[in-house]
Amino acid sequence: MLSARFVQYGLGPIGIGIADLASRLGHRLVAAVDIDPAKAGRPAAAFIPGAPPDVGITADAAAVLNAGADIVLHSTQSRLAQVLPQLLPLADAGLAVISTCEELAFPWYHHPVEAASLDALARSRGVGVVGLGVNPGFVMDLLPVILTAPCREIRHISVTRIVDVALRRLPLQHKVGVELTVEEFRLGVAAGRVGHVGLPQSAAMVAHALGWKLDRIEESVEPVVGPAHMVQGVHQMCRGIHGDVGLISLDLTMATGPEHPRDEIAIDALPPIRVTVEGGIHGDQATYAIVVNAIPRVLSAPPGLLVPTQLPAIAGVART
Repeated sequence: MLSARFVQYGLGPIGIGIADLASRLGHRLVAAVDIDPAKAGRPAAAFIPGAPPDVGITADAAAVLNAGADIVLHSTQSRLAQVLPQLLPLADAGLAVISTCEELAFPWYHHPVEAASLDALARSRGVGVVGLGVNPGFVMDLLPVILTAPCREIRHISVTRIVDVALRRLPLQHKVGVELTVEEFRLGVAAGRVGHVGLPQSAAMVAHALGWKLDRIEESVEPVVGPAHMVQGVHQMCRGIHGDVGLISLDLTMATGPEHPRDEIAIDALPPIRVTVEGGIHGDQATYAIVVNAIPRVLSAPPGLLVPTQLPAIAGVART
């Protein structure tokens, strides 16, 4: 694997996991950014095992632009509006970026002006910028697209993902509303604090890859309520529709203790395809791996704002 010098931008649980794996696979951390006062000013090695002892954490992102990095591994927030002010200076400085921002995985449908601006800047500076992760970025978009390769006359794609968040990080449990009342859940959804971000982006990515024109994307967000009338998680559905025909159906449940956790993809086509990953793909561990495994692909990709479906196949690292 190509060894790269990287900046870790964001040291929450996902960012730390990404930086740790990248370091263990031979990439070199040259700088780290986080605005948390409990982290800024401290050595990166206090949070990232194996980080060089001379690398500190700074809250000033501008201070790392000339750190000699090849790429920035970015993991801060979910909405494009939140991260665009962070990404633009990085691209302007000639740094490639892999971000876990969910809306960045396919921003063209919902944020075309912002996407075009970032794309133009990245092209002008000769670097690639891409949003990657498990969902969006793999399970509910890239993987179904790959599975259509042996198909013709594709009529409909449906993906069901059921995640037991009791096995996942605490911030994710909070994000999907665990232990809220139903009223608190609905207020959180309205304020954009509760619910998974990325289903519409996944639907738009699938449609783009298959050449389908969507007239609209519909999404619903409902609580999963337990026996004590407290919220156990979220059930979200997203449909990509052309005219009166539903072409894409994405069904996501993220809750504590759901029945039969799994990832299931069904393609109505010739031939039909149905694939089930029993237990589902662990989102945190898989996100670390996808981001790190993509480093050489992004560094060698054509410049611009990239889409996961446009990258060469990302391969994992075998044990040697």
